[in-house]
Amino acid sequence: MKERLPSLVALLLLVSLVFLSWWAADYTLRSVLLDEPRRLTHEPDAWSQKFVMIRTNEAGVAINRLEGDYMVHYPDDDSYEIDVARAVGQRVGSPVTVATGNKAIMDKDDSRITLSGDAKLHRVPYDDRPALDVTSEQLILLPDEDVAYTNLPALVVNGKSRINGKGMRYDNDSRTLEVFSASDVKISGEESRKRSDSQNSNGPDTQTP
Repeated sequence: MKERLPSLVALLLLVSLVFLSWWAADYTLRSVLLDEPRRLTHEPDAWSQKFVMIRTNEAGVAINRLEGDYMVHYPDDDSYEIDVARAVGQRVGSPVTVATGNKAIMDKDDSRITLSGDAKLHRVPYDDRPALDVTSEQLILLPDEDVAYTNLPALVVNGKSRINGKGMRYDNDSRTLEVFSASDVKISGEESRKRSDSQNSNGPDTQTP
């Protein structure tokens, strides 16, 4: 019996140590207030002033540039809101475009920029083509596709030609312009293009400006 006593004492101490460790851990968890998991809300978590964002292609050449006076980031939808925005498209082989707006929202994994408030798109002259200017209350840019469009009324000025319409889409890659529900059209004789005989007044006016 005396030979077993040290073993029993050691076992008892071990059991006591395990129990005390469990009790201490449980007490700590119950007594310490843990922070709740962070809830993502539509409140800005980052901001920047006088910023410039540049996107490059696979070769490291800059193809898009976005700048503004003030920018905030919203974590819930990973969007950016920008004051006095200016977006420049400068893809190799395509004319440079410059789009501006009083406000801009960049979302959809940075693949869409919505300009609002005196939104304008300027396509610089190229080859023998004149400059192209589009003005609307809202313009939506798709930088990955090099496309700009709006479903709102828009004024398109292409050299000496002017088109007022509701809805417009310009593809800078193919250099094609579609104006929907066109009205108050003034096409310069030197810049006019032949149109399809099958096109009616309700369809899009498609040109290569």
